[in-house]
Amino acid sequence: MSALLGRLFLASLLRRRLATALSLLAIALGVALGLAVQLIHAAALDEFGRGMRLIAGDADLQLIGPREGFDEAIYPVLALRPEVAEASPLLVVEARLPGREDSLEILGVDLFRIARVQPALMPLASRAGGEDGRFAALQPHNVFLSAEARARLGEPQLRSDGQSAPPAVRDGMLWVQSGVRSFALQVAGELPGASGRLAVMDLGAAQQHFDRVGVLSRIDLKLAAGVSPDAARVALAPLLPPGLALRVPEAAASEVGALSRAYRVNLTMLAAIALITGGFLVFSTQLLSVARRRREFALLRALGLERRELLRGLLAEGAAVGLAGGVLGVALGHGLAVAAFQLVGGDLGAGFFRGTRPQLQFDGVLIAGYLLLGVAAGVAGTWLPAREASRVAPARALKAGEAAYAGLSQARGRPAAGLGLLALAATACLLPPLAGIPVGGYAAVACLLAAAVLLLPRLARALLPLLGRAQGVGWRLAHARLSATPGQAVVAGAGVIASVALASAMAIMVSSFRVSVDDWLTQVLPADLYVRASSSSGSGYLDDAALARIAAVPGVASVDTTRLVNLRISDDEPLFSVLARPVRGNWGLPLIAGSTERPAASEVPPAWISEAAADRRRIGVGDRLSLPLGGQMREFVVAGIWRDYARQHGAALIERADYVALTGDRRINDAAIEVEPGMPVGEVAAALRAAFGAEHVTIALPGEIRAISLEIFDRTFLITYLMEAVTIMIGLFGIATTFAALATTREGEFGMLRHLGFTRGDVGRLIAMEGALTAGLGVVSGLLAGGAIAWILIEIVNRQSFHWSMELAVPWTALATFAIGLVLLAAVVARLAGARAMRRSAVLAVKADW
Repeated sequence: MSALLGRLFLASLLRRRLATALSLLAIALGVALGLAVQLIHAAALDEFGRGMRLIAGDADLQLIGPREGFDEAIYPVLALRPEVAEASPLLVVEARLPGREDSLEILGVDLFRIARVQPALMPLASRAGGEDGRFAALQPHNVFLSAEARARLGEPQLRSDGQSAPPAVRDGMLWVQSGVRSFALQVAGELPGASGRLAVMDLGAAQQHFDRVGVLSRIDLKLAAGVSPDAARVALAPLLPPGLALRVPEAAASEVGALSRAYRVNLTMLAAIALITGGFLVFSTQLLSVARRRREFALLRALGLERRELLRGLLAEGAAVGLAGGVLGVALGHGLAVAAFQLVGGDLGAGFFRGTRPQLQFDGVLIAGYLLLGVAAGVAGTWLPAREASRVAPARALKAGEAAYAGLSQARGRPAAGLGLLALAATACLLPPLAGIPVGGYAAVACLLAAAVLLLPRLARALLPLLGRAQGVGWRLAHARLSATPGQAVVAGAGVIASVALASAMAIMVSSFRVSVDDWLTQVLPADLYVRASSSSGSGYLDDAALARIAAVPGVASVDTTRLVNLRISDDEPLFSVLARPVRGNWGLPLIAGSTERPAASEVPPAWISEAAADRRRIGVGDRLSLPLGGQMREFVVAGIWRDYARQHGAALIERADYVALTGDRRINDAAIEVEPGMPVGEVAAALRAAFGAEHVTIALPGEIRAISLEIFDRTFLITYLMEAVTIMIGLFGIATTFAALATTREGEFGMLRHLGFTRGDVGRLIAMEGALTAGLGVVSGLLAGGAIAWILIEIVNRQSFHWSMELAVPWTALATFAIGLVLLAAVVARLAGARAMRRSAVLAVKADW
């Protein structure tokens, strides 16, 4: 294409500033959302992986097991093997900080081993106190903090309840908690090679202080020269007790990436749909632009312009819009990523990378990929209008008045293609997930969106006769116009369908999920009070003595307990949760299969597994389940399946008596308390705080736990709500560009109406009615498609991504309000978009047609 023709097509884009700007912005928003999700996750995962690599140091392999640790007897077995040059044992303690809501990761290390395997963890002692710095790291009460940990913990903390918590580091002492008691460690120096919030102390001292004698969390192995990690794993794996695994240090970041993959993919798919909606907007804009320029193209063709040159020129227009939108989207995406780091963190509110402080990084390949996606959206949206324009005969297009209805198809749509896509969507729903990703479900969503657009003319012909009985002249004219040109509904309604379908589907899915979670919380929290010393991986816990003190508090009728441990069932699976507590009592169990009765004829203890465990392991009631407990593989019979929204990768519940008999572990994470009838719950809670100290335990009512859980739920879906708003905005852009272009081609029609007695206001109301009718058809089609998509999200995507079931809960009031509001907004947008066409003199408008 020559430079002259290039300037010609570029000038056309510049003449249509509003339409071009809206198309560009739509593509930019889709690119920005998708790129931001990828940038945020990549930065968070890189920060997490960097921290893990720092701690691993020069280790080639790591021995890992349950989060709560494993018997240190395996350490000399590995350390003496010829494949191992150095072995460094570690105890990882998530230390609870009394009175504060954050925690500190403390590493118990062997000072003489880390110098050879993890030199970045070597502490540097200060001279304060006159202690010999060479032996400071061996003193049992000394701890060494990273610079970030010292800075953060030396400041007060504003808790979620509005209260101020004291600094954890005061007067050179770090206050931590073990069980339900707090004690101080001397801050004896720093960790110059470490980053993040981290502390190091002597291994034996950490085991003593945190009651973990004989327990390790990890052993880092530096292999002998010439021994590969794969060969070492083959040689050492037979020596390992059940529940332990050898893996490379990078596997930890990969595991966290796998945990967050389903959430990230879902957000990326939403961004992709926003980008597709932007492509629909480019399609409507270019189709109407081509309609207005038919005589211009015909003249160029008559002057010697070939079909393929015209096609290339129009495609270049779309590519230019897509490229500009992509560039803007890349810049906006980086801005959104920075804002997300500040507002919701690197985990996008989902909790996968809690505690990390990622930094934005530039990824040239990723940026180039999203730029190409922007260009592809622009070209795809332009393809059909460009092909149609290149096929029009110049003689026909040069006829006066031809442009008025050009480009607005009079065809009856493509019902056969639409029905075929519906059948294809149904078939895609039957496909299994690919690498844990519901590819079939997402393909079904795309097919449904395309089918809804293709079937829109058929829907218009079915609904428009029902709306033509009004007596108003303006309404009858608007109805007649849309009935005569059903293609207008496709052009203007395509973006509306995509945005409404996505927004309504997500609204139904989120509502169903939220209602199901609320009902689930009501079932699992039937007690009057709940007491917790810390999270399952924290250093706080309740023992038998603490339980006796709870039972002795006046007003306590009964106490039931829960112990939560996280096991490693295999080398390539995420951690599996085991809850040890009574099946009946002060804890609820929302069963969906089986019963709470203990099987009488079974020779092995029973277990009740979550839906995720049943789906992932393909087992059901009556099947056997093997779990690595107490250093051995233990057999259980599945007595029931229960709904669990807290643990995505599966959980099993066993009776506490069975758990203690198998492991000897008597620690408790949570206690559920039933209060005596007539006793004020608040008085019992106050007595418990007085008995243990408010800084050592968290005491909550079921309603408080539900409120906090639902707040976390809403924060997790914050990004989803943002994407819904963006797609709705893009749909309104489509209405605006369509009616701005249509109004320009209909200046003669409006001029004639004004000669017949219509005022400018009457014409404006006519355009608004057309906009409302068009948007109404798009909304109806979008709601129908959205209902089907919601079913796919709930039953296919959600099941295959998270293995959770939920009850359908349609927010009828919200959807009705949304639909009516969108139709009214579309009427306003159409009226504003057509304002320019009404400014022209009625005489000149009519004269232009002669």
